[in-house]
Amino acid sequence: MATETPQHRLETDLRAALKAGEKERLATLRMLLTELNYEAIKNGEVDETGFVTLVRRAIKQRDEAAEQFTKGNRPELAAKELREREILATYLPDQVDEESIRAAAHEIAMAEGLAPGIGMGTLMKALREKFGVTADGSTLSRISKETLERR
Repeated sequence: MATETPQHRLETDLRAALKAGEKERLATLRMLLTELNYEAIKNGEVDETGFVTLVRRAIKQRDEAAEQFTKGNRPELAAKELREREILATYLPDQVDEESIRAAAHEIAMAEGLAPGIGMGTLMKALREKFGVTADGSTLSRISKETLERR
């Protein structure tokens, strides 16, 4: 059996939210489906990696908006953004723990003889290949810097 596409999964969840009368979830899923369709028109069919990137971007937007609403003394709007963030987070794959990333980064840095500064790109590329969508770029970057600084 073929794996379910991100679009099909989203449409199924959208119908379920519609039937259940979950207005906030419905609005969030519609927004994500619109972004997914736009991305598909722009770049062709969106694979799982592209979908995770899209979801992470939407989550980052929600975090930034919540922060701005909090600074602007609008806690009700900040709370709404955070609820939307939680809905979106359900579409992310399980994330690998940081200790596994640290161990892999150390192993790769030792094997390749990487030095601080110049080895960052090589280490990041190797970690992205190893962990794919199960680790976000900011975590990989932070751990790569820490690993190379200790050398």
